[in-house]
Amino acid sequence: MILFIKLLLAHLLGDFIWQPNSWVAHKEAKKHTSIYLYLHIVLHGILAAILVGEIQFIPYAFLIAVTHGIIDLIKLNFQKTKTRRTWFIMDQIAHVLILIGVVLLYKGETINFTWFNNQFWILITGILFITKPTSIFIKTIISIWSPESQNSHNDNSLATAGNYIGILERLFVFCFILTGHFEAIGFLLAAKSIFRFGDLKEAKDRKLTEYVLIGTLISFGTAIVTALIVQALLLQLL
Repeated sequence: MILFIKLLLAHLLGDFIWQPNSWVAHKEAKKHTSIYLYLHIVLHGILAAILVGEIQFIPYAFLIAVTHGIIDLIKLNFQKTKTRRTWFIMDQIAHVLILIGVVLLYKGETINFTWFNNQFWILITGILFITKPTSIFIKTIISIWSPESQNSHNDNSLATAGNYIGILERLFVFCFILTGHFEAIGFLLAAKSIFRFGDLKEAKDRKLTEYVLIGTLISFGTAIVTALIVQALLLQLL
């Protein structure tokens, strides 16, 4: 289990946290001729090897890097604007399946760094997942709607504020569940609804209201499920 957790953490770091948008744009434009594609592939191999921390795992890290590159190349060459969402989901599923396959094939023993225990790997992976990766997942999932408010041209909101609000709310939900304060989730959801109500009422846009509601429910739902999984894994180690 810990091996898969570490490989998943390496994937989240390589595919979301340490992959700038400029890399993604360059890969989509240049495809197999993009230097960032190969940097991306190497990064995944290095992260997998370092986080597992076992010399015997290096060939498997190389396998993860190569298969990751192949999957990305297939997506880059076949995805279109209308199918970007579908290819993104298929791409992530394929990467996770590769990681599961590597876990089943690997016979070595993973080494835990002396200053990090198994609980740390589970906790940090859960926290990292509900930040930028989840934001990208939600944005991709609801991208088929993307309504524009009638007042969008007069939008005075802070740049990327919505993204950071979503990350903070998921982190709060995550902490509330791990500390056993489920009632605080309802308070947080109610508080957000109150602050949002004025904007949505002023916009008088039903599609925008539904769009925000879907995004909020997916955000809270993802945080709750992730926290419950992390909690169950932590209890299993006790």
